[in-house]
Amino acid sequence: MRKTERYQVESANSLWHIYKTVSFWKVVKNFIIIQIARYTPFLRVKNWLYRVFLRMKVGEETSFALMVMPDIMFPERITVGANSVIGYNTTILAHEYLIKEYRIGEVTIGDEVLIGANSTILPGVTIGDGAVVSAATLVHKDVPAGSFVGGNPMKIIYTKQQMEQREKHE
Repeated sequence: MRKTERYQVESANSLWHIYKTVSFWKVVKNFIIIQIARYTPFLRVKNWLYRVFLRMKVGEETSFALMVMPDIMFPERITVGANSVIGYNTTILAHEYLIKEYRIGEVTIGDEVLIGANSTILPGVTIGDGAVVSAATLVHKDVPAGSFVGGNPMKIIYTKQQMEQREKHE
């Protein structure tokens, strides 16, 4: 089970309660910063924008590819370790709005993690150090360190031990 805080809502679906959850001006500011970062080719500038204006925790030499979309409402709940690669057009969510409730959760991505293009990471998920996430994966639960995962729904393709065995035989 993902680690999220759950908040029940009355009457209309939870998205109608959005600005009771987060400031309109925070969302506007985050939207502008994220759009600038999505298109800039300069990795250091992206990391600086994320750290300074969005309060994301981003490790040294981490790379966010073109079009990565961090959470627009709660980017401060995203941590990415050192020397990781977040692939093209990946979405990292720290919130989800449902009909009767909304959920908010930390997203922790470890050191030297590779996230393939077009993946979606849901709130409340931890991706362990050295993990590899295949392209177009829906990360809906924790990913063990050193493992290789993929698919929708995500499945473990190789454990850390199996990955180490494969590397020995190559």
